[in-house]
Formats: sequence, structure tokens, C-alpha cells
Amino acid sequence: MKCNRVRRVGLLAVTVWISLFTCLAADDAPLREKLLFNSNWRFIQGDPEGAGTNLSYAAIRPWMMATGGELSTNAAAVRPEGNPGADVSYTQPDYDDSAWRKLNLPHDWGIEGPFKQEHPGETGKLPWWGVAWYRKQFTVPAADRGRQFYLHVDGAMSFANVWVNGQYAGGWPYGYASWRVDLTPHIRAGGNNVIAIRLDNPEESSRWYPGGGIYRNVWLERTAPVHVDQWGTFVTTPVVTASAATVKIDVQVRNASTADARVFVKNQIFELDAEGDRGRAAGDAGMLSIETPAGGTGKTTMQIPVKSPRLWSISKPNRYVAVTSIERDGRVVDRYETPFGIRTFEFTVANGFLLNGKRVPLNGVCNHHDLGALGAALNTRALERQLELLQEMGCNAIRTSHNPPAPELLELCDRMGFVVIDEFSDTWSRPKKRNGYALIFRDWAEKDMRALVRRDRNHPCVVMWSTGNEIPEQGNTNLHSISRWLTDISHQEDPTRPVTVGCNNIGAGYNGFQKTLDVFGYNYKPQEYGKFRAANPGIPLYGSETASCVSSRGEYFFPVSDDKSKGMADFHVSSYDLYAPRWAMPPDQEFQGQDEFPFVAGEFVWTGFDYLGEPTPYNADLSNLLNYTDPADKARAEQELREIGRIRVPSRSSYFGIIDLAGFKKDRFYIYQARWRPELPMAHILPHWNWPDRVGQVTPIHVYTSGDEAELFLNGKSQGRKKKGQFTYRLRWDDVVYQPGEVRVVAYKGGKRWATAEVKTAGEASQVTLEADRRRIRADGRDLAFVTALVADRRGGMVPRAKNRIRFEIEGPGELIATDNGSPIDFESFQSVERNAFNGMALAIVRTKPGESGTITVKATADGLEAATVRIRSRR
Repeated sequence: MKCNRVRRVGLLAVTVWISLFTCLAADDAPLREKLLFNSNWRFIQGDPEGAGTNLSYAAIRPWMMATGGELSTNAAAVRPEGNPGADVSYTQPDYDDSAWRKLNLPHDWGIEGPFKQEHPGETGKLPWWGVAWYRKQFTVPAADRGRQFYLHVDGAMSFANVWVNGQYAGGWPYGYASWRVDLTPHIRAGGNNVIAIRLDNPEESSRWYPGGGIYRNVWLERTAPVHVDQWGTFVTTPVVTASAATVKIDVQVRNASTADARVFVKNQIFELDAEGDRGRAAGDAGMLSIETPAGGTGKTTMQIPVKSPRLWSISKPNRYVAVTSIERDGRVVDRYETPFGIRTFEFTVANGFLLNGKRVPLNGVCNHHDLGALGAALNTRALERQLELLQEMGCNAIRTSHNPPAPELLELCDRMGFVVIDEFSDTWSRPKKRNGYALIFRDWAEKDMRALVRRDRNHPCVVMWSTGNEIPEQGNTNLHSISRWLTDISHQEDPTRPVTVGCNNIGAGYNGFQKTLDVFGYNYKPQEYGKFRAANPGIPLYGSETASCVSSRGEYFFPVSDDKSKGMADFHVSSYDLYAPRWAMPPDQEFQGQDEFPFVAGEFVWTGFDYLGEPTPYNADLSNLLNYTDPADKARAEQELREIGRIRVPSRSSYFGIIDLAGFKKDRFYIYQARWRPELPMAHILPHWNWPDRVGQVTPIHVYTSGDEAELFLNGKSQGRKKKGQFTYRLRWDDVVYQPGEVRVVAYKGGKRWATAEVKTAGEASQVTLEADRRRIRADGRDLAFVTALVADRRGGMVPRAKNRIRFEIEGPGELIATDNGSPIDFESFQSVERNAFNGMALAIVRTKPGESGTITVKATADGLEAATVRIRSRR
């Protein structure tokens, strides 16, 4: 019978790499089972009276440390005696939680709001901090007595602790880490079981919106006592040629039984198709035997040849899966799957980044983990939509700023063809926030670093580990040993990938810090590229964080100034893409640095998408001062922050994104597309052409195009033909006098007509139009449709300054879960069914109901405008 060992979860036009069921004969039970454990949880905020002190990190620290003991070079921590939290009612299995809120995971309580002006703008003015509890009941069949049970948590924000049937099982403090706890000693086979999880999210612990809650997926895994360990395989490809590849598979087997065991390990390799389904066999190896001590682990290594390998690349993300079988006493007791890719890569000094021997410029972006109106709560389709938009722009690389990503992001990048810098933390031993990661760095940095690398090292998309971002230690030579220590840990767990840090301190490139890394990343320092190479001829270099241009979609202010500190009014920033904080720059300057110094491997723009929090330049957050190394610049910034502090700043989300919080493209999208997709015929005009108050006034027009010259026309009259010169990345007509009508551009490349674009003066708003990103979605309770509403004139053209209030209604097997418009100063609840358009646009996010197929009808109405509907098919 056919058996696909790799199954889709959720939506998933994405493959989630788990061994959900191992196929045996039809009447056999699964060997290993890893089930999504997200449904039917109970939730409440706050502790029962008097419980908080007993459950603090200081009180439970020894038990938590024991949980992560195996992820350390030191001896595993000894579990202390006792049962912390035993006297807390919420941990007890007989506690009546029927009055608690019922919900499904992933869940972010902070995104539910409400927004409050007194909350910090740097974290989105949302209430994400505090204590909360989650409880879930489940049954375990009596036949499962003697099996192992593990709870896997992909991410919980933060200081999580787990109790099972009233007994403390373990915990993990880092909110971005993935971890598991062993439930086996506390499971009641043949009866009901209760899990209780407490989170304690401290205030002043983040520089951006972190979210609150169990915001990533949770899994319940069942195995035999002898099984492949957590993240227990490591697949590398030490030899890769066009005709053959050698696949090396390291396997660690855990023996959780009370007797030593001799087991046999076998590995097979299969091709995977684009959807993650297994194809033809590509190689196998005979069995090897290993001894596994009771309560310990055993290891083995195999090498398997693969003929004519299908290489993983950005354009062709081919993948394989290694199937590891464990046999004990003549019977297969475990089967474990590891998807991987065959490819070579290298960061070179002279030629940047090479993938399969060919130079690939890193057209990258940095992204925070929130999903806009959905908050931090993971949704695979929302992540996939983000990547689709970035890919349309020409982006091929992601830096996970500034923390371990959701596993689903890496799975998507594997499938879609992105390379990834996988980042550990924003902070080491020196704090940026009073309650930030520095509080637990000494206890948990090694465990968190090892966990990140072990979890993610089989993803072909991951090409580099980043151990930190703009850490203060980079400027202190006495603390450089921390960087070397983290680099060594990364190399111990994965000797195949280089290690980097995003450095904002110019001195870090010369004071010895650079020598603690394999590849050096400069944040916002294109002027240093040449100097760095002269001083460090043997260290590869890239732009780890670039540009930080700021803009509000569809906002334009006059007169247009080239002073990057101008272009700001009414808590918005002009979309002429010329404006940035003092430490940052427009895209053009980074482009020039990359072109002047082609040995630089590429750039990672800050940021791909707007995100909740950090609303620079309208941010009174003193952590922004960390961006300044020059004393004079820092003094000016301090004065600016004092001025901002005297007014009430309404901003709740960033201005950095190339794409806004709702997923709508800003003008900046097209300057990057013009550079990153030079083969695509395209042209883009800005601004819009609705300026009744500017008739007869100079209104500059900029054009982004992949062509090398263009001619501009206003109402059919040529405004002149302009050609790109060296280090010219936009074409400008700065003296155009506004009159209503049509602006049209014709772009040329190599003297031949290449692309055209036009913008027209819109008429009065007369209708709402709706467009769904997809018309068919899955009835799994997780899949989403993103529905864009436009305020349009009679011809269907968007009215670019419209602010009409739009009401959304839904019928059928779906629910409206969020709305947005991309404005960084809109404080309406994301759960509202009404939303003012922001510069002509608004967004509704629709989720299917599980198991209910049929037609979902979304309707949008606005006073005085013709209504619109769109239909979406939900299918099982």
C-alpha cells in the first residue's frame, strides 16, 4: 500500500515535517505518533490568590534547569526533590476550570487588546504582558501503558511551566525557543489526564511587540521506549557533484527503558515532490547495530550514495527525506523522518554567496515574527502569503530578526526556495530592556543555542547561524569571549554552516570582534565595506541590516526634500522613499554600496513587512539610542526623544516595512523589484495623481523601473526622457506642474521599449470592490483568505485618498477573524468588523470552519457607495 510519511498539517499547501503516522500493515498500530494538540484548551489570565511568588522563575529555576540539562556540555542537571506548584489549585487535575475561556491554539492574548495610549508604542500599545494559564484534558488508552509521551511546544511567551495531573513536568523560559517535556512519569494510561501550563510574560522585556500566550503549535508525541531522540538526526552532504552525492546521516537513539538495549538502525532516502509527498527511492544503507544504555543514548553514522542528485536551489527547491528505522529484538519499534536538501553553499571573500557553485546575490529582508492583525499567533497560510509577496518582489533570503523562527517558516522556505539566516537572540549578557533575555543568558544561552541548531540544522534553506543582533558586547573587548563561545557551540552542533552577528558598531569590524565570527555582517554601514575588506582580507562580508527607510503607504508630503530627516507630518512619513532615521538611509545608498563593492554577499533590508511596535520616527523608546555609536548623533537623538516625549504619540506599528502591516505594497516594493528582478519588464510611478489642492504647483514624479531609461508624459505631453547613470536607481522629474489627468511612463532597456505604467486622476468614490487572494481554501479551521477592499470610482480605479468606513459581513462556513488597513495610527480593534479605509484600502481576514465545506460570501458596504461581494469556496 502507498504511504506518504510526510503529511500536510493545517493548510497547508505547506508540508509540516513530522512523522505523523508510520505505515505498517493495515491492522498494526503506528510506531510513532505526533499529533497536533491545539484544540479545546481552557484559558485564564492571572494567578489564583497568593500563588505568584511560589511560581516565580527564582522559585522554580532549579526544576526548569533540570529540564534542559541534556542541552549542555556540563553534566545534566539533577532534578531537585519536591513538586513545585503542588499547592496551587490551577495545577491540580480535579480543579474545575469550566468557567475559563475555551479556545484553540495558537493563541496570542495581547492582540485582543485593547489598544491604550498609555501603553508603550515600542511594543504596539497592546497588553501582551502578565501571567496566564492554559489547561487541557485528554485521555490515554490503557493499551498505551509502557509507551513514552512527550509534549512539544514550538513557542510560548514566556517563562512557561508545565504540570501533568498535578505533577511538575518541566518548563522553558525563552519565549521564542522550541522545547519538549517528558510526560511519561505522570501519564495515567487508561484514564483522564490534565495538563496545566503557566506563562509569565514580564513587562519591559522586549523592544518590539512579542505577543503573549502559547502562540505557536503544540504537539503530543507517543513513541516506544527506544526511539530516535528529539531532533536526533543530522543529515549532511559532504560530497556533491552533478553525477553523485554522498549523504551522511548521524542518528542518536534514546533508550528510556530500564534495561540496556542493542538496536539496529537502518536509513533509506526517498525523493519528495513539490507538495512533500514521497516519490521514488534514491538510496539506502544496511543496518548498523548500536548499544543504548538504560536511560541514555547511543549514536551511529551512515553514508549513502545518491546518483544524479536533484539539487536544492532557490529556483528549484528539490528535497529528499531520510527514513530512519529502529529495530529491536527483530521488530521495528520506531521510524523517523528527516526531510533535507542536497546542495553546496559558501560565503566567499571575493565573490559573495555561492549556491551550488554559482554566485547568488542575497536579496534579503529582515522580518519580525508577528503577522499583523493576527498578532504573534502562528498561521501557516499567513506566513506563506508573506513569502509569496516577497518572492514577487524578488526577495530570496530571510533573516529571522531577532529570534528563532516558527518551524513552519523554515518549512515554507525549504519548499518555496528562500535561504535563511537563523538568529538566536537580540541580547546577550548586557541588557537592552530591564527584563529582557540578559536576565537568563547565563542560565539558558547554551541550551537555547543548542536547541536552535539541533532543531533547524536539517533545513536546506538555513545557510548561516546568527548568534546575536547589535549586542553591546561587540564594543567591549573583554566580552568578545562570549561571541567565541556561542560560535563554538554552533560549530559543535553543526560544523557545516558559518556563524555571524548583525553588528551596528563600526569598531566591531576592527577591534577583534570580527575574528570571533565566520562571516561578518554590518548594519547600516555601506560606507565601511571597502575599509572592512582592506582591514580583513580573509573575512566574508554582507549587509546584515540595511536601509531602514520609513514611509506610510499612500502618504506624500510637499515640498519634496532630499533631507532624510524631513518628509514627516501628522504621524505619517512621506512615501517618496527618501526618508530615514539618522542612522539609516534610503534604499539607493545601500544599492550604491553593494555595487561599489561587489564582493559583498548582499543585503537584508529592515524590514520586509511593517510590524507591531517600534514606530520610529514616532517612538519615544530610549532603546533606539542603541543604534548610535557616534556621541554627537546620540546626543541629538536624545534631544529628539525628549521632544517626542512631550506629546502623545499615537503610533502602534512600524514604518520600516516595504509592505505595510495589512500586506499592501508600498511604493518601495517597486524600487526593490526593479533591482532584484532586472529581467522583469516593469515600471512604477509615484505619487498618485489626485491633488486638487495642488493645481499649478510643482509635484515631483519618481519612476522605479527595471529599464535603463524612460520618458514621462502628462496628459500626452512629454516631460522629457531620462536615463539612469552610474549609481542611479530611480528616475526623477522634479519640476512637473500638477494638472489632473493621466501620467504615463514608457521605459526602455537597451534602446528598446521595455515596460509602461500609468496613473490617473480618480473620480468621486462610488463603490467598494472586493478581491480575495484565493477563491478556494481548505475547511480545516486554519486556512485563511485575505480579502482586499478598495474604495473605487465608477471606472473601478482606486480613490487614493479615500477614508470611507467599510463594514464587512460574512455568510457560510467561515468567520471574519481580523481587519486592518495598514495605517500605523489606527487604534481600532483588529477584531472589529468595521474599518476605515486608509488611502483607499482595507483588509478582511477570513478563516474556514473546521469540517464545513461550502460557499463563504463576504460582503463590504460603505455609506453612499455601491456594495461588493466576493465568494470563496471552502473544501474538505
